[in-house]
Amino acid sequence: MCLECGCGRLSPVKIDGKPAGTEFLPIRAKEKSGEGRFIYTHGHVHPARELQVHEAIFAANDRKAGQNRRLFRDLNLFVLNVVSSPGSGKTTLLAKTIEKLGSFVRVGVIVGDLETDNDARRLRATGAPVVQITTATLCHLDAEMVARAAGTLDTKAIDILVIENVGNLVCPADFDLGENLRVALLSVTEGEDKPLKYPPLFRFADVVVLSKIDLLPHLDFDREAALSGIRRVNPKARIFEVSAKTGEGLDDWCNYLSSR
Repeated sequence: MCLECGCGRLSPVKIDGKPAGTEFLPIRAKEKSGEGRFIYTHGHVHPARELQVHEAIFAANDRKAGQNRRLFRDLNLFVLNVVSSPGSGKTTLLAKTIEKLGSFVRVGVIVGDLETDNDARRLRATGAPVVQITTATLCHLDAEMVARAAGTLDTKAIDILVIENVGNLVCPADFDLGENLRVALLSVTEGEDKPLKYPPLFRFADVVVLSKIDLLPHLDFDREAALSGIRRVNPKARIFEVSAKTGEGLDDWCNYLSSR
């Protein structure tokens, strides 16, 4: 797990500003060299102890993700997990998408951020129901957090649930949340080499959105190299090129979501 970046440390996760409990916080795990054993500590109650591990570290999350997926299917709810680096334009794209879909497709949003509810407030201005997950030190959302947050929404009143994941190109790629569609954003301000430098995020994406394309004339960004990198890592990914500012490409993107 992410011992270096803080994912294994105590983190007071909150759902819409209220403590969400600590029982589902990620557990710190460190392999004890040569013995195939791990040292676990929750960081809040128990002292460190050694346990023999007989299942994958992500098994508990994957089980919860499976439960989420079955629940979302029973609710006839289509779920997107939107992942990217900070500043790639996730929130702006989602706001424009919600506005363009209008009342024809009802959208609800779960927003994940380390601190503040800035993005949630921006998205609530569209009229969509939004719930905020504040993760503090955790650099990703997990399936349990999503289940807790979804439980505060009237899921029968929405058609699409969008999970705006914490801005990070690494950790969110490892966590199944129970989504139907994983969407990776790559903005033209980031550099065309990101798909090759951070392949797991793009390899496991169903859709890749190249965002902020209105800035292409002003940047030294190799569009063909970026598209080639995406296809090299994930030949099956559907690619959209979009500018939330000018609206270019939004029709194709929204039509795709409506059709799904």
